[in-house]
Amino acid sequence: MTFSPSLPIYDVAAIRDIESRHAGVTPPLMERAGAAAVPQALTFAERSGLPPLIVCGPGNNGGDGFVLARLLRERGVEPVVVFTGDAARLPADARGAMDAYRTGGGKTVQEIPAGNFSLVVDALFGIGLQRPVEGSHAALIACINALGCPVLALDVPSGLCADTGRVLGCAVKADHTVTFIALKPGLLTLDGPDHCGEVRVHDLGLAPEDSVQAEGRVVTPALFADRLRPRPRNSHKGMMGGVGILGGASGMAGAALLAGRAALKLGTGRVYVGLLDNAALSVDTDQPELMLGRPGELLAQAHVTALAVGPGLGQGKDALGLLRQAVAAEQPLLLDADALNLVAAHPVLANRLRKRTAATLITPHPFEAARLLGSDIDAVQADRLHAARALAVKFKAHTVLKGCGSVIATPDGPWFINTSGNPGMASAGMGDVLSGLAVSLLAQGWEGEAALLCAVHLHGAAADQLVENGIGPAGLTAGETIDAARQRFNAWIRS
Repeated sequence: MTFSPSLPIYDVAAIRDIESRHAGVTPPLMERAGAAAVPQALTFAERSGLPPLIVCGPGNNGGDGFVLARLLRERGVEPVVVFTGDAARLPADARGAMDAYRTGGGKTVQEIPAGNFSLVVDALFGIGLQRPVEGSHAALIACINALGCPVLALDVPSGLCADTGRVLGCAVKADHTVTFIALKPGLLTLDGPDHCGEVRVHDLGLAPEDSVQAEGRVVTPALFADRLRPRPRNSHKGMMGGVGILGGASGMAGAALLAGRAALKLGTGRVYVGLLDNAALSVDTDQPELMLGRPGELLAQAHVTALAVGPGLGQGKDALGLLRQAVAAEQPLLLDADALNLVAAHPVLANRLRKRTAATLITPHPFEAARLLGSDIDAVQADRLHAARALAVKFKAHTVLKGCGSVIATPDGPWFINTSGNPGMASAGMGDVLSGLAVSLLAQGWEGEAALLCAVHLHGAAADQLVENGIGPAGLTAGETIDAARQRFNAWIRS
């Protein structure tokens, strides 16, 4: 198996830096951007025989659209071009692109005419949009979305914040997006995936990492391929680490068991599950290999090489005491669910967490992240990348902010966005399985960053495989992803 490369991701400021470094290239960047969209536009036009519709906006994104329109005409395809702006106020490059289109005989109209189109090209707003779309432009976006033909967005769907994935008032829902130079965070997280459709990157011949190093990357197995090694034949369980899981308060034993099963099936040599409600059960009859016991006994277990605290933990006095002991332990530590809520509620405990020397992983969903940051969920979701990076720095922990396009941040700066997974994962227990996968890798000696990257991507890839096999997305359960994750992980190793 050949792993897909991990593509770089740049925020808008970095993209602008790259553009400025190449402002004098020949042909110009706008010419290259318009040309990059020609193959897809031609495919749709030639397939249907209908004209393409190109909606050009008042900035450089509109200029890209005019270049595309001119190049299509040169290839014998006559587009319908809508431009509602003021030509005199266009940026110089965009005005030049419009003039070149018109000089060649191209025409523009001020509103979308009645009729059928092979596709509509969204060249209304690009990556520079910062304020909500309103008025006539909002009406234009609504019309684009209602046309019923394929939509191709240039660089980013209009109305979508390129840095955050937020919809700014309203946004085009594209079937395809050709994005220029490199990926932007907003294409991959929050509302981005629901508005971008299939995303293709055209670097415009710039090789962006030759001029500006990317801090962000897309998660693929290429990032941790060096850890995907076959086991030596002379192996024993003691070489495969020991996981300790603390959780399972009254009525929530299932969360701890899911985490334990996931850790076991990802290859941990021994898995101990310390249930706060230790009278609930003495054996997991579906997975009898798990060793169930009292949480205090687990903390003293010499074979435990990594700890996970939180699945079904609750927020009672006993849970707080166990968490304090776990934070003080020397093993790598993963915190999830109520463990994070307890950290948010106890500043002294949070300070101790920051002082740990062993690897620390935290896996909050947006509500938990908001509590940890003393913020609210709207603020977290408004800029998921910023929130994840703030958490990583605040707690000196490798952090994943879960959700659509999970954001993974490291304490020393690099960040990542994961694109595996599907809506079927909006199901109880999925976070517990993720915790089990990640702590299993920690126990087996993986570094914190690699363990979290692999666990997050593997979990999503397992869910994707299940959907491909006809299981879900509706009704997909957390437990079903465990065996699928084991299968995918071993396939990676064999490759």
